[in-house]
Amino acid sequence: MSAVQWAYPPGIPSDRGTVATVGTFDGVHRGHWTVLREIRERADATGRRSVLVTFDPHPLRIVRPEHAPRMLTTPVEKKEILAEAGLDYAVFISFTEALSRYEPRRFVEEILVGRLGVQELVIGYDHGFGRDRRGDPETLRSIGAELGFTVDVVSPVSIGGEAVSSSSIRRTLLEGRVAEVIEPLGRPYSVRGIVVRGEGRGSGLGFPTANLAVGAGDKLLPPAGVYGVRAVLREGTYTGALHMGPRPTFQGSPPSVELHILDFNRDIYGEEVRVDFIERLRGIEPFGGVDALLDQIRKDVDRARAVVSSWTPSP
Repeated sequence: MSAVQWAYPPGIPSDRGTVATVGTFDGVHRGHWTVLREIRERADATGRRSVLVTFDPHPLRIVRPEHAPRMLTTPVEKKEILAEAGLDYAVFISFTEALSRYEPRRFVEEILVGRLGVQELVIGYDHGFGRDRRGDPETLRSIGAELGFTVDVVSPVSIGGEAVSSSSIRRTLLEGRVAEVIEPLGRPYSVRGIVVRGEGRGSGLGFPTANLAVGAGDKLLPPAGVYGVRAVLREGTYTGALHMGPRPTFQGSPPSVELHILDFNRDIYGEEVRVDFIERLRGIEPFGGVDALLDQIRKDVDRARAVVSSWTPSP
């Protein structure tokens, strides 16, 4: 298949028709991958093009901003993950107030059929679309029977008896249980930050840290604490211990995101670092002095080394 293309149609040729899916796909988790695998296989079998349609921003950011969730993946992150899906096209549609007023049939006629040439539509079991999410699988099947495309609904993927969903992953992350989202996501949860200059306390304590400026925006951040992480740099991947949140031992110091990269001593100011969360080691706590803090840092580093080295990526 051709490389994934991000431009909005008419960049998609109309000569072969498409097998498509549509949704927010926040997190691009294992349930989403089941849908993506289905459209890829159907496209391969029929000679059609595989297309994913998604939105930016999240529709709730426009229609009910007070209920809009923090995002598991930024648009850039989503594109990078989807690049591994083997699809022909990923279409990012700007979600606007005007689009939010589309009735289900108009959305299908103008975008899915009119612009994308959909002949097969594959959706998740909980899919809703159109104004007030009035469109559901049965609505799509009815419209498809009239307009000449088929609809297939993919069953949920369950882990531990619970259906994998972006909402359940968010809840788990907000409780700090980062290790428990690795399996439903199919990868560790991650955030990115640019290395900036800090106060230099880490170097003075013998544990130099990279201070990360994490542009939160709509991105969900795990709660304050100390985490065992993987640090992904341009040159490779390293084990790290991450402090995120207040620093109560040092009165007057602002909250920070500080990454100690084990067995590493290069200057990386200005570089972007991706932090993959493997396990939460502990919460934030004050210490009676520098010696007590140093003793805890040593324990944190040893434990971070142990949990990251024992973690094995899923196939």
